[in-house]
Amino acid sequence: MSTLPSEDLPDVIKSVRTRPMFLMRLDVGPLLIVGATAGAFRRVGVVPGGSFEGERLSGKVLDGGSDWQTVRSDGSTTLNVRLVLKTRDDALICMTYQGIRHGQPSVIERIEKGEVVDPTSYYIRINPLFETSAAKYDWINRAIAVGIGDRRGDGPIYNVFEVL
Repeated sequence: MSTLPSEDLPDVIKSVRTRPMFLMRLDVGPLLIVGATAGAFRRVGVVPGGSFEGERLSGKVLDGGSDWQTVRSDGSTTLNVRLVLKTRDDALICMTYQGIRHGQPSVIERIEKGEVVDPTSYYIRINPLFETSAAKYDWINRAIAVGIGDRRGDGPIYNVFEVL
């Protein structure tokens, strides 16, 4: 098998370029603790609302979203979220994302208690995908996105970027 020296790579694949999409804040109620199931420790966060604000789209997060969390044996938590976004001009956008949160056990314990901790002391990243029938936002159906999060007392905030 031959190797390709990195200096021979096309510029377009040497680094990841992004463009801001929006900043999103989610309201999350108390976690529903399902407990130890056959494959994981499961809990569900119900999302009664929130908001998102960006240059190309802004609006609110509708009631009815949820975050099906799996707490893994290594202490990290995987996120599996489904939301409906409603733009200011009334377009509906389905947003799903998976993600992961991890950090030192003492930091995660403080987050679990609802304390605000320094976001540089733990890791929370998401990978959203979107669906809409609104012609104005059709571009989002083909967008790959990444988000960087911070867990606040009443829910997370995410800065979401489109990968170019």
